[in-house]
Amino acid sequence: MKHLNLPTLLTLSRIGMTPFIVVLLYFPNRITCLGAALLYIVASFSDYIDGRLARSSGQVTSFGKFLDPLADKVLNCSILIMLTGLHWIPSWVVLIIVARELMITGLRAIAADAGHVMAADHFGKLKTVLQGVAVVPLTLHYSWFGVDPAPAGEVLLYIALALTVLSGGKYMYDFYVFWRDGEALEK
Repeated sequence: MKHLNLPTLLTLSRIGMTPFIVVLLYFPNRITCLGAALLYIVASFSDYIDGRLARSSGQVTSFGKFLDPLADKVLNCSILIMLTGLHWIPSWVVLIIVARELMITGLRAIAADAGHVMAADHFGKLKTVLQGVAVVPLTLHYSWFGVDPAPAGEVLLYIALALTVLSGGKYMYDFYVFWRDGEALEK
């Protein structure tokens, strides 16, 4: 069971926290939204920790490389869909984000099957960070100490959306170049 090392268990815990965050958002009030935001912060921090731990301890596995971005997508897409259901963010924004995630995941799988790794680029990493930072004030939603966090979250979400489109376009172009220049896809 070498696949179940500590970094992988942390990644799995991120997936496991997602339903709890969704349930908290299903009954929105100040307390449940605060709980969802705090749990999301813990889950996001686990993403940082599991990556550093895997690299520093030499516990990077193929399973972990597959599971880590999947856990991020499950966590972030679930919360964004919940925020759409609450009418706290526009559905078209979430549609673009989720569609990009599905397309890039599919392209990565095709490339991986052909022995090619499509690693995350700087735009994709920045997109993920900005989405995560945007989710916190959007999830808090209610005014706290006279400050409404939602507008800041909306601005960050729109910046993340622009990076989503930009990085998605770059991935598709990179995949096109790989496909055009290689015979690997014709197995």
